[in-house]
Amino acid sequence: MHAVKNAPEGNKVVISEQTRSGEQNAIFHALCGDIAKSGIEWMGKRRSADEWKVLLVSGHSVATKHGADIVPGLEGEFVNLRESTAAMSKSRGSSLIEYTMAFMANHELERATA
Repeated sequence: MHAVKNAPEGNKVVISEQTRSGEQNAIFHALCGDIAKSGIEWMGKRRSADEWKVLLVSGHSVATKHGADIVPGLEGEFVNLRESTAAMSKSRGSSLIEYTMAFMANHELERATA
């Protein structure tokens, strides 16, 4: 109430769940790197950690009923307009990490990082 009462004219006060932590970010990116280093292929190619990040965030979104939006890009390519990991809540970040670890377990990949 104090923040609302003392907010300067034209400002807004937002109450929301805390966004994912730096530790969650580090864990997720390490997991993406572990998958990339494992040599597992997706659609006939080895994928980089950044590509695994896109695949995992998209898969997690569909698996958790948030859906996916695939649209034609500016040059006719297909683009997945996925959610931002930086804007994820802590609970959503935890869910993404759990999803990623389940993917790794299903593909018999071990986590190389601590």
